Amino acid sequence: MTGILDGRIAVITGASRGIGAAVARAFAREGAHVVLVARTVGALEELDDEITAAGGSASLVPMDLKDFAAIDRLGAALHERYGKIDILVANGGILGKLMPMHQYEAKVWEEVIAINLTANQRLVRSLDPLLRQSDAGRAIFVTCDAAHGERPFWGAYAVSKAALEAMVRSYAAENARSNIRANLLNPGPTRTNLRATAYPGEDQASVKPPEDLVPLFLELAAPECRRNGDLIDA
Repeated sequence: MTGILDGRIAVITGASRGIGAAVARAFAREGAHVVLVARTVGALEELDDEITAAGGSASLVPMDLKDFAAIDRLGAALHERYGKIDILVANGGILGKLMPMHQYEAKVWEEVIAINLTANQRLVRSLDPLLRQSDAGRAIFVTCDAAHGERPFWGAYAVSKAALEAMVRSYAAENARSNIRANLLNPGPTRTNLRATAYPGEDQASVKPPEDLVPLFLELAAPECRRNGDLIDA
């Protein structure tokens, strides 16, 4: 299978459904070998079957992003197997609960920050050496409108995404003279389980499907992409 990502190795978190699954299918169609990271083994296996049936290739990594030691092991395993990666799509994230800031339970707050922010820093720490071995390392981090402006009751999620954006901009600036390009993508209203949880009364058919985002992900993942430290709104 050949395409614009032919021969590239792409790690995708939150890959079992929604945006992550749509990106995985598209990258595989374009020739990338996709390393699929998610908690749900059954959903990963179904996606693997679909990708394989279409002529693509995938590796499955069942993992909870709160398991930071597992993220470290992921980098070591990929180094041993491939010696590099070309693309990181940091898509995995959780909403937590919508509630007043002063009512957040410590466990909920810490889980949202751990998955949406700290896990992404650990991914950078683990996978940066592999991205540096690529001729064109590309890192794409999924953010959200909640990071900007006043978002009452979205406390933990909004904070995690605002901090993620600051982190990615720092990482991008640090790599301005390297082969790595790091960017943020804000999907906007998209048909995902996270959005359905946040807006339970919304007609899901009224928002775009994840597949509509694929061209932007492909643009940011391509070796030809020169954007760095940008926030791209879908």
